[in-house]
Amino acid sequence: MSSDSDVEGSVSRFEELPMRVGLGQFMDPTEKRLRYVKQLGVDDILLNMYQYDPDYEHMPDDERMPLEGDDEWSVENLIALRERVEDAGIRLNAIENVPISFYEDVMLGGPERDEQLEKLKRTIRNIGEAGIPIFGYHWAPAGVWRTGSTSVRGGAFVSAFDAGELDSTLTHDREYTEAELWENYEYFLEAVLPVAEEAGVDLCLHPSDPPMERLGGVPQLFRNFENFKRAMDLVPSDNHKLDLCLGCWSQMGEDLPEVIRYFGERDEIGYVHFRDVEGTVPAFHETFVDEGNYDEYELLSTLDSVGFDGMMIPDHTPHLEDDTDWEHRGRAYTVGYLRGMLRARRAETRGE
Repeated sequence: MSSDSDVEGSVSRFEELPMRVGLGQFMDPTEKRLRYVKQLGVDDILLNMYQYDPDYEHMPDDERMPLEGDDEWSVENLIALRERVEDAGIRLNAIENVPISFYEDVMLGGPERDEQLEKLKRTIRNIGEAGIPIFGYHWAPAGVWRTGSTSVRGGAFVSAFDAGELDSTLTHDREYTEAELWENYEYFLEAVLPVAEEAGVDLCLHPSDPPMERLGGVPQLFRNFENFKRAMDLVPSDNHKLDLCLGCWSQMGEDLPEVIRYFGERDEIGYVHFRDVEGTVPAFHETFVDEGNYDEYELLSTLDSVGFDGMMIPDHTPHLEDDTDWEHRGRAYTVGYLRGMLRARRAETRGE
């Protein structure tokens, strides 16, 4: 069992930690939220910054982060953020998903691409200087799509997707080609990976959600195993890794143990979103971690067998009775389930 002193003593040595259960997908680490995290037996978090709130002290005053002025996401603010988390005996593992507007032109090859790239590079440098080892990102200008909701066990609510309910509305100014998106992605990697290497930050790529061929006229590059292989080989770097969202991979219908073995043996899994769905594209709905498409214990065991030593967090969870917007009850269920599986795996490997 970890103690607060264990956490404080190892907060800067993530490489020495074992595979473990974390939490995330909230923005403001209030004292109440951090206490709750510790009460669940969790010592590791990521903070998800995809939402913009001008009143939040750790975000810039201007969402578009202009090159001039004092409204950058500063090293000082990031250090204050990390120290606030550490004061609660918790490690801040990652910053995930700055707002799309920070790099939309980078993804689509727009007129502000190079300006936005400079902002991203400064952000990566600042994250590294602040002692935060991971920056999670996506490559989905059209965003995350769902077409509705449904209920699962006991009437818990979950999100659902059915491509048959989509229309042909464009999300941007025109249709984009897959070749354009690949060219833009390579341009992005060539620009930011040297910065990440220098800063000591791993860049972790999230899959397209849902992994359709295109949405709103925009190709969804990261929709299958082959495209991820291509992405990881496009610009070789030890600092380019995956945010392995098992729910998205489950939506694809890929062989998940094979996926884990392939990227895990190459040391390309940065951290894991541990969730599941029922069904695959073009229609699926989210569900409890123990009721989806895959064998959850098999995947956890496979992660362990390939030497994965990062953080696993509950991703989207069912909305339980009297839950909050963050689904704190659904997340507590998933944390307990993951901790139980991890303990069983440890007992199993001790007996081998």
